[in-house]
Amino acid sequence: MKILVIAPTPFFSDRGTHIRILEEALALEKRGHSVTLATYHIGADLPKRLETNIDVRRIRRLLFWYKKLEAGPDWQKIILDLLLIKKVFFLARTKRPDVIHAHLHEGVAIGWIVQKLLFWRGIKLVGDFHGSLTKEMVSHDYLGAGFLKRVFQWIEARIDNMGDVAVTSSWENTQEISAIRKGKSTETLLDGVNDSWYQHLPSQSEARKQLGLPENKVIVTYTGALIPNKGIQYFLESIPLVLRSNPDVHFVIAGFPLDLIQPFFEGKNLSASITFISPLSYFELPKLLHASDIGVDPKDVSVRQASGKTLQYMGAGLPVACFDTKNNREYLGAEHEMAQDLSPSGLADAIVNLVNDPKKRKRFGEENRKRAFRFSWDVSAEKLETLLKTV
Repeated sequence: MKILVIAPTPFFSDRGTHIRILEEALALEKRGHSVTLATYHIGADLPKRLETNIDVRRIRRLLFWYKKLEAGPDWQKIILDLLLIKKVFFLARTKRPDVIHAHLHEGVAIGWIVQKLLFWRGIKLVGDFHGSLTKEMVSHDYLGAGFLKRVFQWIEARIDNMGDVAVTSSWENTQEISAIRKGKSTETLLDGVNDSWYQHLPSQSEARKQLGLPENKVIVTYTGALIPNKGIQYFLESIPLVLRSNPDVHFVIAGFPLDLIQPFFEGKNLSASITFISPLSYFELPKLLHASDIGVDPKDVSVRQASGKTLQYMGAGLPVACFDTKNNREYLGAEHEMAQDLSPSGLADAIVNLVNDPKKRKRFGEENRKRAFRFSWDVSAEKLETLLKTV
């Protein structure tokens, strides 16, 4: 099939949304499909090492001053999305895709408009929802309670109902969108892990030397966006609690934007116990995780997002400190130890329990490595391909 992917975001940036978009496209290409990807004017080009023929097309640089790469709402995105409608319409006319695979609510709305404008082509539309639009805007303090929030909830519900089939990245989001779509096809398409990234890595000791990490400490690592809806505040507040319990811990915080979390550390005298890596290239992520002992994912279920970072930790063979959610139980298994209390102290207890029990760390890590194969991008692509053929 010829597939036109809509990515209303500065693709590629080193964060979860972009990893899902990229890895799904790569896995579909691997299965023999031709992929064109429409996106914003900014973002990194795909590295040559990927050896991919994905055709990335960008909108015109009319908003040349817009350079925001991190997640979160911005009124200027309205202009970017209008330009993206024009780009997608052009590509749909000239490339003649069989399927439009639209990511995020903005992408689904754009895909629906183009599908209706070219109705005689019979293009199928797949909506790929990564979470709740309104809940994300609230988490970024872009919306409060009141009339405007209700307006966006109404808009979100209309978009949730668009497309011939909808896929989501979490079971919680599937349940919510299924109720809105009232019988129209809605499937969970989990994030995956690319096993090839975790082969031919240096030893843990060598990886720590290359990254400047202490060799005699337990390395506890968080990777990803440093923004509120990732649960980052739970993690930050857990750090001094963990160090109070066990000082033989070193934390790595890898992601961006770093300036959002720096005020938290002012006057706390924690610099010797933390290494910041910002930004962290997705393609360097495996080496960092290989150098680590524990991965941390502090996300709760409020924005209906799954967690690609947990799968990366699993692929690297790490135990994971996280909260007890349905997604985490499905990923990690019922026996994995999770924080029952949704709080910094609850997360700190989960981290400390793993820090203080090397045998448990090893057992959970080995189990996670085996379970990760169940959640490969190849599995997700095969399921998506089946859905595309049936709509």
